[in-house]
Amino acid sequence: MPLFRAMAEPRAEKRRVRKVRGQGRLEDDGQPPPLTQLCLLNLADNMKEVWVKDYAENYLDQYSFRYIMGPFNLLPGELVEKLLSLLSSRRELSRAALHLLLVPQLKALSLGGHSALVTPNLCTLIGTRCQSLFSLDLSGAQQVCAQLQCNLLGCLPSLRSLSLAGTPCDRRVVAAVASHCPALRHLDVSRCHLLAPEGLLCLGDICCTPKPCLRSLLAMDLGFGERDGDNTAAAAYLLLTLPWLERVAMEGLGGAFGLLQSGDFSDAEEVMAREGLPSLWEVWRERRQKGRATDTGGRSGADVLEDSSLSWNRGDSDSEGPEEETTGGGGCDAPVRKRTGIEDSVERRREEGESGRVSAVEGIKLRLREVQGVSAGTLASVSELCPELRSISLDCELEEQGPNQGSSLAAGMARWAGQLKELSVRFPLPLEHVLPALRATGGSLVSLTLEGVRTSPHSPMLELLHACPRLKSFVIHAEPPLGPWEEEDEEEEYDIRDLPCLPQLGALSLNFSFDQRQIKTAMSWRSLRGVLCCLLFGSPLLERLSLVAVPCSLEPVFQRLLRPPTAGAQGQTRPLQKLVHVSLVRSDVSMETASGLMSASRRLCSLDLSGCWAVSLDNMRQLQRTATRRRQCITITWT
Repeated sequence: MPLFRAMAEPRAEKRRVRKVRGQGRLEDDGQPPPLTQLCLLNLADNMKEVWVKDYAENYLDQYSFRYIMGPFNLLPGELVEKLLSLLSSRRELSRAALHLLLVPQLKALSLGGHSALVTPNLCTLIGTRCQSLFSLDLSGAQQVCAQLQCNLLGCLPSLRSLSLAGTPCDRRVVAAVASHCPALRHLDVSRCHLLAPEGLLCLGDICCTPKPCLRSLLAMDLGFGERDGDNTAAAAYLLLTLPWLERVAMEGLGGAFGLLQSGDFSDAEEVMAREGLPSLWEVWRERRQKGRATDTGGRSGADVLEDSSLSWNRGDSDSEGPEEETTGGGGCDAPVRKRTGIEDSVERRREEGESGRVSAVEGIKLRLREVQGVSAGTLASVSELCPELRSISLDCELEEQGPNQGSSLAAGMARWAGQLKELSVRFPLPLEHVLPALRATGGSLVSLTLEGVRTSPHSPMLELLHACPRLKSFVIHAEPPLGPWEEEDEEEEYDIRDLPCLPQLGALSLNFSFDQRQIKTAMSWRSLRGVLCCLLFGSPLLERLSLVAVPCSLEPVFQRLLRPPTAGAQGQTRPLQKLVHVSLVRSDVSMETASGLMSASRRLCSLDLSGCWAVSLDNMRQLQRTATRRRQCITITWT
């Protein structure tokens, strides 16, 4: 019995195919795409009207298939993954399509953008059919309870990457991860409000065998712990017991670095005792004795895995002598023995006093390369413990602000000069105060995000661009200038050749806050036009552009950039040619500018003109007709 039938009439199908084929599919260089990509595009075009329609009408709710023998189970897993990604980008991924594409050879499945499709029945299918998954993303799946998540993880022993962000995940799920996913490298449980910080401690339980060798742990915005400071204690314990951790995002992380630097764990021992775990002092001492080769990064991950059984199994250590026989045994009395060990180790730490604190600073170096969730006040501890850091996300808190905030930030980041690649700062101070830190580290930055900065007509934007010449991603969420407004001046002609450029920039977001009650954005920073000319003209690789509520007119900027090239500039790379996504929300642009952007880039897929007061409904319809006439597949948004 055939499982699939083409239900559409031949003529109708033929006409539809001609329409799609007439749209034209070209690569960046104007050449046709590879045959494999064309086949996938054709398959995606036919999914909704042929395969999905037939399956939904005849089989989806009438039968329950353990496996489906059809054309998709014959495809290589990589092609199935590409087909899923293509359907997802088109917003055509449905329950029936998932039933057809959940095949045993699938290695990666991302449903983070389709949480409504993730049901208990679908999880059962995933656990039955896709037991060889390496990567699974169920972010936002609120319909899947903790018990179902545990059952699913028990069927996926090969997982390397797991995202449960925003799901009803609790400590039972984390325990299932520690027990059933020994190969896991990345775990994201952010926004899981049923999970308290101490629920993560089982990930680093030194008695857990086999233990996940996590490289990345994202756990921001979790539920509340029993007491204040639980998140700091949990973060410190995980930093010590997960020796291969390279990326971490947790609340209380800055305080954890302070604990490790000072060696004073007295405030955190209550959490360890409550959870039946060894004291932080005991764990730190074992980390120092057995993890030096790991911390210095002298060995590769493959070499480290071979010796992982030596790192955290107290039963394999012969350095503790008779004490190991007392505190390291198994059996039902283990929690009691652990609590006894806690008291003894705390007492020994108090007797050692300041000498222990000094040795803590000298004996521990972490392998971390990316850190999120620390404040500017903890930079000294972070720089001491993480010499190999490549990416950091900072929160400059209000109580830390002062006249020397900028210089303090620069001094704290000087340790990573020449090696820091990504920097994200929430900095509710004037933009010029962050400039010293960018001068100290900006030469190596490829990604820069500034949130909450305050601007004025005299903000040093050009100096900022000079400080960060290698940026590939540049994001600013800023407060617009409040006043006094700049006076209207005659149109300036900037010599763009003398201005700084970002030749590798691929994504630019310059978003300003605005008042919903105002129809038009206040033009309070007219001199920003020169900076935008510089940025857009000097960034030929730009693909994503977001200019939201920009406090200057964008018309003269785009008019200059969209001018026909002069005779002497015919061979030069023109700006805006590689744009894929453009957002000009609440900005001063006209329909002619929007049409020019559509003409400049054949790759343009989305154009957001929401709140652009100079664009009318008639203009919007004209743009849509223009896109249809040019056979461009563009999503245009206007309100």
